[in-house]
Amino acid sequence: MKNRLALALALALGLAAPSFAADKPAQPAPTAAKADMATNPFAKPSTLPFQYPAFDKIKNEHFAPAFEAGMTEHRAEIDAIADAKDAPTFDNTIVAMEKSGQLLNRATTVFFNLSGANTNDDIEKIQSEMAPKLSAHQDAIALNPKLFARVQALYDKRDTLGLDAEGKRLVERYYTDFVRAGAKLSEADKAKLKGMNAELATLQTQFSQNMLKENNASAVIVDSKDELKGMSDEAIAAAAEAAKQRKLDGKYVIALQNTSGQPALAQLQNRALRERLQKASVTRASHGGEFDNRAIVAKVAKIRAERAALMGYENHAAYTLEDETAKTVKAVNDRLAQLAPAAVANAKKEAADLQAMIDKEKGGFQLAPWDWSYYAEKVRSEKYSFDESQLRPYFEYDNVLKNGVFFAANKLYGLSFKERKDLPVYNPDVRVFDVFDADNKQLAIFLVDWYARDNKRGGAWMNEYVSQSGLFGTHPVVANHLNIPKPPQGEPTLMTFDEVNTAFHEFGHALHGMFSNVKYPRFSGTSVPRDFVEYPSQVNEMWMTWPEIMKNYAKHYKTGAPIPQELVDKVVAAQKFNQGFATTEYLGAALLDQSWHQIKANQAPEAAGVLDFEAAALKKAGVDFAPVPPRYRSSYFSHIMGGYAAGYYAYIWSEVLDADSVEWFKENGGLSRKNGDHFRQTLLSRGGSVDAMQLFKDFRGRDPDVKPLLERRGLTAK
Repeated sequence: MKNRLALALALALGLAAPSFAADKPAQPAPTAAKADMATNPFAKPSTLPFQYPAFDKIKNEHFAPAFEAGMTEHRAEIDAIADAKDAPTFDNTIVAMEKSGQLLNRATTVFFNLSGANTNDDIEKIQSEMAPKLSAHQDAIALNPKLFARVQALYDKRDTLGLDAEGKRLVERYYTDFVRAGAKLSEADKAKLKGMNAELATLQTQFSQNMLKENNASAVIVDSKDELKGMSDEAIAAAAEAAKQRKLDGKYVIALQNTSGQPALAQLQNRALRERLQKASVTRASHGGEFDNRAIVAKVAKIRAERAALMGYENHAAYTLEDETAKTVKAVNDRLAQLAPAAVANAKKEAADLQAMIDKEKGGFQLAPWDWSYYAEKVRSEKYSFDESQLRPYFEYDNVLKNGVFFAANKLYGLSFKERKDLPVYNPDVRVFDVFDADNKQLAIFLVDWYARDNKRGGAWMNEYVSQSGLFGTHPVVANHLNIPKPPQGEPTLMTFDEVNTAFHEFGHALHGMFSNVKYPRFSGTSVPRDFVEYPSQVNEMWMTWPEIMKNYAKHYKTGAPIPQELVDKVVAAQKFNQGFATTEYLGAALLDQSWHQIKANQAPEAAGVLDFEAAALKKAGVDFAPVPPRYRSSYFSHIMGGYAAGYYAYIWSEVLDADSVEWFKENGGLSRKNGDHFRQTLLSRGGSVDAMQLFKDFRGRDPDVKPLLERRGLTAK
């Protein structure tokens, strides 16, 4: 989150951690905790450049005392605002809240970032223990009637306060945040809400911790190298190294990524192993045992529905979407329904091609989910005369990062990057770069954390350790996280096409944070609606295959020879290949998300009925095509346990804006400083300080057009 109260309100709504004693106010920190703060690295802002966290000084034992002291300090600041005798003003109420809770913000920002990127048993224990205290603290602020009365008084006369546009929007957003957090409920209903928020927070924490452990426990162990036939030498070496790390010398371990499909399925010739890998993936956290998430999924769906009803909404999706650019359940349902039939029809055509390939090889079996990626590669190779394995030698980690991702940012925005080794890191694999603007002034610090680890959650994401703010005079400290298997010492890191695409995508988020130029932290960087936040990052993906960029980074790791133009042409031509599958698996997950969050509480299943609910939802939506399971199944759908609840549709919603914006870049000459500066000035730098769709119009000059997306996805009529 971007500021103290924003974090409080989000947590009060169950969008992050917390648990039960929610109806009790936070208690003062014990004397020992206060004493601990004298040497606690969170007691004051870091003295490192840009307030970069002092990871070398931060220990696990520092978090709980900092949380306790931070909550005490924050409550005192909030009470002083709420109890003030002076009439409310913008400065003594709204700005004062923006400035409050700095100690708590420093501690929680680092803690929750590390809990995803570099967790351990102590961090997980602290997360569970602090949840009820954090929940109580956040609800005490969000549901404080005197505080809300001051906010409402300012909101009611916002047009006469003499504020600039950003200040007026800040008043409006605070008012909306409070109302959506339950500030207008009766005291009895507030008490119910606190209990719901607390229980949800505990369940969400448990879900995420289960997933990390279940992913590790479900990794597929392979006894012999012969079984891995088809995998590249580099991938086999990584599997051997993963086994070695688990003290399974002589064996091989295929770690699981978050998604239903697994990268190795595209290479493995051994069909039995493909089946074992696929089934290990799709049954995660739903086959019994201590990490089973079905009961959590059912309980969360029920409580979210109950909470939505308490707040006066038809369902949780209606509550969530009201504050997004989509606005209504109908708008989302209509968009997804518009896309699903064509996507499934395309997937079925693709399936017929794959079955023809199986029959041509006299396979003697019907296409199954574990066959799709493997035979798709064969069909791709036949149609376009190349396969994924031909690309990897040209996608070496350092070249992708420096000569691809960074090079594109230089050409488009004038940025330059300098690696530094003097700042501490939380893991030896993390790299740190100073980021300089076109005028050579330092803009940000950027952390690169691309390797997979057993104590790192799956997937890819961006986070901020320090957000830009004119109010505080702070500059961005931003991190990108991927999960690329780490090769043995001394071996090159060769990336897949998807991993390179992900690197460009996540850097798009990083640019959104780095370019932020707002006064108030509430609006900094990616503080935009969930169905808008993916848009800038998706736009940045276009530069991955832009000829000038690709030729600069896609060089053979041994010879340095640039990727052959013939191969580049094939890659570009093949980009629409397999889009039926890609769109169908995505829509399966997006529609499943909506199904879970458009129910009433009495429609939520028990734990044993979760998979039946899922199957019925996919069938009703028309995306129950067996060879293409949803990208995430309910028991490992981490997105909807966090900030994407009823919001996973956001990727395709944002892609409408993205595809239309790509057309704008092409129409205006593509890769140029003029185009980059226009995108930066009209949109990337504004954060949440302007209505999101207005930002798009400021950039594009009109409302978005869905046609470029339909064309990109192959969903137009043939």
